[in-house]
Amino acid sequence: MTRHTIEATEKPILDIFCDKYLFRIPSYQRPYAWTTEQVSELFDDIKTACEGSSSVADLSPYFLGSVVLIKDPQRPEADVVDGQQRLTTMTILMSVLRDLSDAKIASAIHSYVCQTGDPIKGTSDVFRLTPRERDTDFFRATIQSEGATAQLPDARQFKDARARMVENAVFLRERLKTFSDEQRRRLTMFIAQRCFLVIVAASDQDSAFRIFSVMNSRGLDLSPADVLKAEIIGALPTDKQDAYTQKWEDLEDALGRARFAELFGHIRMIHRKQKMQGTLIAEFREFVPTRKSPAMFIDKELSPYADAYEEITDRAFSSYKNADEINRQLTHLSRLDNFDWQPPAIEVIARRREDPDFVLRFLSDLERLAYALFLTRGDASERIRRYGKLLSAVQADEDLFAEGSPLQLEAQEKADVRKALAGDIYTITRIRLPLLLRLDELLSGGSAVYNAPIVSVEHVLPQNPGVESRWLVDFPDADERAKWVHKLANLVLLTRRKNSQAGNLEFSEKKERYFSTRAGVSNFALTSKVLSQEHWTPEILEKRQSELTGAIDKLWRLT
Repeated sequence: MTRHTIEATEKPILDIFCDKYLFRIPSYQRPYAWTTEQVSELFDDIKTACEGSSSVADLSPYFLGSVVLIKDPQRPEADVVDGQQRLTTMTILMSVLRDLSDAKIASAIHSYVCQTGDPIKGTSDVFRLTPRERDTDFFRATIQSEGATAQLPDARQFKDARARMVENAVFLRERLKTFSDEQRRRLTMFIAQRCFLVIVAASDQDSAFRIFSVMNSRGLDLSPADVLKAEIIGALPTDKQDAYTQKWEDLEDALGRARFAELFGHIRMIHRKQKMQGTLIAEFREFVPTRKSPAMFIDKELSPYADAYEEITDRAFSSYKNADEINRQLTHLSRLDNFDWQPPAIEVIARRREDPDFVLRFLSDLERLAYALFLTRGDASERIRRYGKLLSAVQADEDLFAEGSPLQLEAQEKADVRKALAGDIYTITRIRLPLLLRLDELLSGGSAVYNAPIVSVEHVLPQNPGVESRWLVDFPDADERAKWVHKLANLVLLTRRKNSQAGNLEFSEKKERYFSTRAGVSNFALTSKVLSQEHWTPEILEKRQSELTGAIDKLWRLT
C-alpha cells in the first residue's frame, strides 16, 4: 500500500528556486491575477525589510507566505495547488533584476529562473516555473528568457494573465531602474538569502487539496468556487483537465467572477434544499456529488445551471415563444429583497427550457408565491424550507400547478396576503416600491418600462398637513387621515427623490407642480389615475383601494 506523506518546511528562496523543485501550474488553476497594487505592496515590504546597515546575512528574515504542492519527495516536479501568485511574481522580480545587472551577476540570478542543463548527464535547460500551458510560451519569451524584460511589449495588447505579467514586469523595472547597482545587488542577496516561504508538500492530491481548503477557508484571496474548481478539475483524468478547465473558465467569464461564485451557493441549495448551516465548501462537498463524476457535474449541472443563472440575472431568456413575458416575470422577481427564489427558477429553466409555456406558467406562479412570502414577511428559515420543498417537487416531476403543491398558495396564505395589502404598505419600506412597480405595470397592461435612475414612493394625502390646509377640510377626522395616509390607495410613484416641502402642498398644487408630466415626472399609471381626480377624499381613497387590491387579487388568484 502506498504511504502518502505531508511535509511542511520553511525555506529561503535560494533553497526553493533550485534543482530540488520544478514548479508547474496545473491547467485547472485560475489565471495569474496579481495587479501592480499587490506587487507594489510586496516590493515595498521587501525593500523596507532590506534596509539597514547590517550585512544581509544579519537582517531579519521576511516571510513571503506559503505554497501548497503535490510532489513526490524523490522527484523535483511539483504541481502548485496554492501559491501561484507569489511564485510567478517572484519569478518576474528575479527576471527584471537579472536584466538590469551586469553579465556576471545576471548569470547568477538567471540560475534562480532557469535550471542549467548538464551535457554530461544529457539534461537540457529547464525553467524553474512553468505557468498554465496557455501562458507558458508567452511567459518564457516575455519574462523568463535572458534579456526579455529589457524590451517589454505594450501590455494593452494583451488580456488577463498576460497583461498582468507584462504590467508587473514594467512596474518592477521602472522601480528598480531608480536603484544603484549596489542597491539592486543587495536587494537580490536579501531576496535569495532572507526571504522565506513555507513549502507544504503533499505526495497525494487529496491531502494537498485538504490543506489548500483549510488554509483558504477564512476569507483569503480565493473564493469557494476557486477551491471547488481545484478539487473538481483535479479529480478528472489528466488528459481531460485542459478541456474542462477551458469549459469552466468560459462559464466563469460569461457570468463574471462574482455571479459565478454566487451560482455555487444556489447549486448547494438545489441539492441540500435547506438553509446553510456550515460553510459553502463543506456543504458542497457533502451534498453535491462531484468527485466520483466531475465531468458529468460540469456537463450536466454546472454548465446548464450557469446558462440558466445568466438568463435569470440578466433577464435575457431566449426562446421561439414567450421570451418577453418570461423576462418580464424575471424582472418582477428581481425586485424582491432576497434571492431565495432563484434556485427553483434555475432548476426549472435548466430542465424545461424547451417548453417555454411551462416556464412562463411556472415563473408566473413563482412570482405569486415569492411576493406572498415577501408581503407577509415570513421567517427567512421557513421561506427557505418552502423553496426547498418546491425544489423537491420539481425534481420529482410532481404536478406543480395542482392544489397542495408547494408552488401554490394555501387558503390561509391568501388571506394573509389580502390582509397585508390592506395594511399600511408605506411603513414596510422593503415592500412598498417593488409592490407599487408591480401594480403599476399591471395597470398599464404590461407596457410600462422603468428606465429612470430614481423611482420613489410619495403620499398623496400628506402625513402632516398644515393647520389651515384644505386637507383638513377633506379629512377633518384625525383618525380617518391616519387610517388612509400609508395605505396602498394613497401612494404614487415619482421619478425623482421625495421632497418633504412639496409633500405638504394642496392637492391641486401638488398635481400641477409635482405629479404631472409637465413637472418632469414619468407618467406612471398609478400617478396618472390620481391626476384625473378633482379632489382627494376618503370616498375616493376607498374606491381606489378596492380597485388596486382587486387588481392584485385577480392577478395572484387570492380569492
